[in-house]
Amino acid sequence: MLTPDFVRKDEHLLPHAGAITGRMRKAFNKEKELTGISGSLSDFALGYMYYGLHNKGDSWVYRDWAPNAREIFLVGAFSGWKPDERFAVHPLENGNWELSIPLETLQHGDLYKLHMVWDGGSGDRIPAWANRVVQDQNTLVFNAQVWNPPSSYKWENVAPSNNDFVPIIYEAHVGMATEKYGVGTWEEFRTQVLPHVEKAGYNTIQMMAVQEHPFYGSFGYHVSNFFAPSSRFGTPEELKALIDDAHGRGIRVIMDIVHSHAVKNEVEGISRYDGTYYQFFHDGPRGNHIAWDSRCFDYGKNEVLHFLLSNCKYWLDEFQFDGFRFDGVTSMLYLDHGLGSVFSSYDQYYNLNQDEDAIAYLHLANKLIHQVNPNAISIAEEMSGMPGLATPQSLGGYGFDYRLAMGVPDFWIKTIKEKKVELWNVGDIFYNLSNKRLDEKTIHYAESHDQALVGDKTIIFWLMDKDMYFDMHVDRQNIVIDNGMALHKMIRLITIATAGNGYLNFMGNEFGHPEWIDFPGAHNNWSYHYARRQWGLRDNPTLKFRFLNQFDKAMINLVDDSNILLEPSIPAYLQHTDDQVLVFGRGNYLFVFNFSPFKSYTDYLVPVPKGTYKIVLDSDDTVYGGFGRIDHSFDYTTHYNEKENNSLKLYLPTLTGLVLRRNN
Repeated sequence: MLTPDFVRKDEHLLPHAGAITGRMRKAFNKEKELTGISGSLSDFALGYMYYGLHNKGDSWVYRDWAPNAREIFLVGAFSGWKPDERFAVHPLENGNWELSIPLETLQHGDLYKLHMVWDGGSGDRIPAWANRVVQDQNTLVFNAQVWNPPSSYKWENVAPSNNDFVPIIYEAHVGMATEKYGVGTWEEFRTQVLPHVEKAGYNTIQMMAVQEHPFYGSFGYHVSNFFAPSSRFGTPEELKALIDDAHGRGIRVIMDIVHSHAVKNEVEGISRYDGTYYQFFHDGPRGNHIAWDSRCFDYGKNEVLHFLLSNCKYWLDEFQFDGFRFDGVTSMLYLDHGLGSVFSSYDQYYNLNQDEDAIAYLHLANKLIHQVNPNAISIAEEMSGMPGLATPQSLGGYGFDYRLAMGVPDFWIKTIKEKKVELWNVGDIFYNLSNKRLDEKTIHYAESHDQALVGDKTIIFWLMDKDMYFDMHVDRQNIVIDNGMALHKMIRLITIATAGNGYLNFMGNEFGHPEWIDFPGAHNNWSYHYARRQWGLRDNPTLKFRFLNQFDKAMINLVDDSNILLEPSIPAYLQHTDDQVLVFGRGNYLFVFNFSPFKSYTDYLVPVPKGTYKIVLDSDDTVYGGFGRIDHSFDYTTHYNEKENNSLKLYLPTLTGLVLRRNN
């Protein structure tokens, strides 16, 4: 196998070429093993059409894979919720089981589960392939539910095409998307939040917590039922209607998919499903995630690959999701889950601490996703910087379309917490935001849901703290609020302007949503106060939140209209650390930042390409809650200067970000 292209272009990777090609070979061989000579991954990943409960027209057929089980019974009201020989599932070959029962036995909406018997024990289980799971609000017990509506959902809209697509992502959690003290629904999101996403200019929604999870406070990351959309948000048809409506508005919908681990729950989940800990997961200590208190998949088992790959295809096929953001990829890549490592050397990517089976799975998952839907996108949430992760498979990479630039929000939070604004180094800012692998596409974000979880705060709250409670009224003056709003706009503008190929924002942060995120639990007396979005702050004309919202909309529209994120190069024309002034270009656009909180500059010389420039975005504009210190009524023309060559003379007020367009 030839040395991959991305390796030949990086001299630091050449010593590891053998390991990299070995991983490619392992994935290639595994694909052939799973699909045969002429089959495809898309044909292989059809487990959801075979396993689970299916209406065959004249009967119900239930199938499962449980190699350690000795007996399996389908139980429900039809059996008095006790094992009954009439509903005993019969063993087939290779650990598979099957049961056929009369059609009248089950009706749409009926509850059921399994009673699994193994050597030395037995227990109730929710079927691993169940596509609908509900919780009784009185007993809190989970059951599978027969989901066989009278008619199938009729899709009305086609997903947007992929021409010159740059993902501008609105990260959203449906449950906390409303202002009410409770759990929001698919339908409420569709009618109340989706129009805002469209109006704000975002072209992609990244939906969290879609897969069923028993504990709401897990944020959806302790998945129990991989094929069931969470019923706490509504019905499968309501989720489809949300996605369908988004497509009609030109918005793609991707989901957070959790294949890095699973909840430990045994009745609700698939841990010890057939009486063994090693059916889906590693046996012994390796099967337990010490940081997440969850179970770790054994990606070396073909049956596990069948389960997970079928899960990928199911969401694309049944719900027409437009792709995935894979959660916890770092944990999958490393045997120690990357815990405690700083990843300062290339050797750490090839030191036998890697889970080669998980790497092969990620290769296969990405190939499958793009076989099923060539326009789908896959994003890796990965913090170690594993080379090749978001490099095309044609160049020898793992095949993710994008990686999240997880170091960017960490940099911003660290900078805000540890340095006074007057000590911010613009060279350091530009380096941290523009430093990325050229063979990968990256998605920038200043903050996501992670940065606002309890123990941390939103950026706006770090910048303003308690002053935010009292002085966000348009008639009140407070320098902390003024500086905080100015920096909030500048941080977002420079983050999106330096993005590799995409941008992400968590819902509400576009208008400076205050405080933090905290889901209901015993620790807060089951309060929903911090598990909702206060849209009223954005809509209140007497508060300054609306200015931040208007700036975000203008910024997103500028990026969308200009296609600047398709421009590969970001030349820095000026980094003056003493003045805290940074200037860089992208395409025909010039980005100018004065991060100084104390100094404004008149006739500041900025060396730029020759031409005439016009201001197209000004964070200090009064429309965005600024002071309106810059005149937008005229164009700026470069002047030749022997020292600076072609230069502009600009007025740069304190804490201001400008975007100018060059007219050729």
